[in-house]
Amino acid sequence: MMTSQPHSRPGVPKAPPPGVEKQIQITFEKTLDVRLYGRRGTAPASPLVLHFHGGAFTSGSLDSGACVAGLLAGAGAVVVSLDYPLAPAHPFPQAVDTAYAALLWAWKSRQKLAGQGARLFVAGEEAGGNLAAAVTLMARDRQQAVLAGQILLSPMLDPCLGTPSLREAAAGPVGCVWADGWQRYLTRLEDAAHPYATPGAAWRLAGLPPTLLLTAQDDPLRDETLAYAARLRAAGLAVQTAVLSEQTGWPCSYQSTAGADVAWAAAVQQQVRDFFASAESAALAAAR
Repeated sequence: MMTSQPHSRPGVPKAPPPGVEKQIQITFEKTLDVRLYGRRGTAPASPLVLHFHGGAFTSGSLDSGACVAGLLAGAGAVVVSLDYPLAPAHPFPQAVDTAYAALLWAWKSRQKLAGQGARLFVAGEEAGGNLAAAVTLMARDRQQAVLAGQILLSPMLDPCLGTPSLREAAAGPVGCVWADGWQRYLTRLEDAAHPYATPGAAWRLAGLPPTLLLTAQDDPLRDETLAYAARLRAAGLAVQTAVLSEQTGWPCSYQSTAGADVAWAAAVQQQVRDFFASAESAALAAAR
């Protein structure tokens, strides 16, 4: 089991090169817009990260996801940030099915994108954290791609919206962006019980890769993030968690256009960099 405590804020985080717009072909008939960040590694290869932006399932874009995607790239990764379909026009399971198709594309393209032997990760903030967690379950179940880890920042995992951290933020069901998002994403009652829709309630967690979960003291989604970490640990899985003590404004501030200049950027980037290093060490140890 891997655990970590929040780092004190280090120096100025490394800024990635600008993103590059691209379209990828995930089926014979369907293309998706993505934005690529980072530089391909040689020896060793760079981590390859498939990234999903936030927006409570109903909003968000490649632009709003640029801050987190850029921090992942600044931590040494090649990042593919995905413009996935949004509710209510595209309710569950359309976004997660699209996300999984993009994962298969990234798996097949990993060496071209990130170098020989590149390891594949998924990452997401808020609703994007939900999709990253769901795709991780799908990858385990379908065994068409191998994930080296998942990075979840304030993931939306609990549609019940009853945690103390949400109540402290006065984010009740009336006028709550997350309540509205869940309602538009899960249009059928039975969808709320599906593990790919609500990964936080999934019964079977064995076989998942290492996980990094990031939240903050002022994060309304803090309690569901920590509850998922506890469930993963109880299943005997490798988990790193960090609860930032500084004021972050998460999850809304993930959409900041300031990128590496936001106050919490350096702490997040260091956590991600350490996670990549630990996942690499674990993979090398397992290969011996």
